[in-house]
Amino acid sequence: MAHKVIIPIGPYHPLQEEPEFFRLYVEGERVVDIDIVLGYMHRGVEELSEHKHFDQVAYLVERICGICSTSHPFAYVNAVEDLAKIKVPERALYIRTIVAEMERLHSHLLWLGLAGHFIGYNTIWMWGWKYREPILDSFEMITGNRNHYAMMKIGGVRRDILEEHVPPLKKMLDELSRATDMFYGAVNDDPVIKARLKNVGVLKKEQAREFCVVGPTARASGIDIDVRRDNPYGAYDRIEWKVILEKDGDVYAKTLVRIRELYESIKIIRQCLERMPEGEIDADVQEIPPGEGIGRIEAPRGECFHYVRSDGTNRPTRHKIRAPSYMNVASNKVSAVGGTISDAAITLAAVDPCYCCTERVGVFNKGTGEKTLDGYDLIRMSQEKTVFLKESLHSLKEDK
Repeated sequence: MAHKVIIPIGPYHPLQEEPEFFRLYVEGERVVDIDIVLGYMHRGVEELSEHKHFDQVAYLVERICGICSTSHPFAYVNAVEDLAKIKVPERALYIRTIVAEMERLHSHLLWLGLAGHFIGYNTIWMWGWKYREPILDSFEMITGNRNHYAMMKIGGVRRDILEEHVPPLKKMLDELSRATDMFYGAVNDDPVIKARLKNVGVLKKEQAREFCVVGPTARASGIDIDVRRDNPYGAYDRIEWKVILEKDGDVYAKTLVRIRELYESIKIIRQCLERMPEGEIDADVQEIPPGEGIGRIEAPRGECFHYVRSDGTNRPTRHKIRAPSYMNVASNKVSAVGGTISDAAITLAAVDPCYCCTERVGVFNKGTGEKTLDGYDLIRMSQEKTVFLKESLHSLKEDK
């Protein structure tokens, strides 16, 4: 009878970008089960949101994640505009779409680089991060920031894309298109990459449906969903593009989906730059009426969902956020099982997890089931711990 061994990955592990803990149960080299233990990154964002006015919340949710720093504010303003029935100026819709697709480009390149690093193919890692840099430089040109662009606001955008920005943006897209050819060729032709990714971490179509996965994780398993097409927002219904699908559900299919989506993002941005009309970029919203609204967008990792309720004052009475990783991470329960220990790290990373987007925490009495701490308590405890750590560090310096 085979002896079952537990191998921990995390909560701090060199091949995971954020604190997370996976407990692998293995027999020999084979993973036979997995426990997923999260909860290291909770920051009480929903509670904080309900203590800020509507305009401040866009800045707050931008800081949920450095990579998705447009996805969350985009979904949030969509939710408030749905609530208040606000008509956004046409030019602002195009600018929002450009920023969102630039975010998808640099997010997918970041994942490609990390995936290359995880399998020991550091050429892909260096290429990915090299060609990500001009995108971040372009963000700095049009928004003033390489991350946390502060472009989304209720009723429009905060900055225009100027005529002088268009030629350098097109040049960046041309260079990135050539780089994408290189990525696509490498992944298609290199036998080492195929050997490391084909038939690894397979998530079958039926399993993808059962776990309700979203984004590239779903599309790599043949699930034909994409919020940009299924529930259009921004300028996605004004331009031509297509949803990318693969069918095998393995890490190789997830890689191909992301690379092929680079082409689509480039195509979308080019069309937006050509077709963007002149005009206002802000509807100048003065107040938010009572009501509730939802905002959905297709973030780089999949559907990002925000729900906002208003009582007619200047701040939300309820703000609920669901990031794509919340749906995707659980699928590791089947995709990582049956594989080898050496494939576990790349399989866990293949959903492109973002734990700081996802995590929730609740504190309940185990006996009675009653909630013992609310969000405000957790924020207070977090702030008290920060003060404690600062004072401890100060004491250490004085002792020296």
